Amino acid sequence: MSAAVAERTTLCGRCDAVCCRLTVVLQPEDRIPTHLTSITQAGLEVMAHDPEGWCVAVDSAHMRCSIYETRPQVCRRFVMSGPYCRAVRADYLDCNTRGIPLRLC
Repeated sequence: MSAAVAERTTLCGRCDAVCCRLTVVLQPEDRIPTHLTSITQAGLEVMAHDPEGWCVAVDSAHMRCSIYETRPQVCRRFVMSGPYCRAVRADYLDCNTRGIPLRLC
């Protein structure tokens, strides 16, 4: 196993699904049911979040996306253990180390 694959496996094995708490701005071609979306104060259509900050499409019993096959394009482009994933995870770990609840820092 290459070092890159081993690192990705390690990171994903300990994943806190931080990406499922990010703001996902929807595009016109995304066909997401309106009961899963909300509108920001700036007028952007985004994936809605539950009171704890999780994307409402997350199946909390299994910790996976309930609309994976039809998920938004931005979610499809999110590379697990890619540079953005690692940066978001690092911010999350930094915020939680300081005792700040998970919100975008």
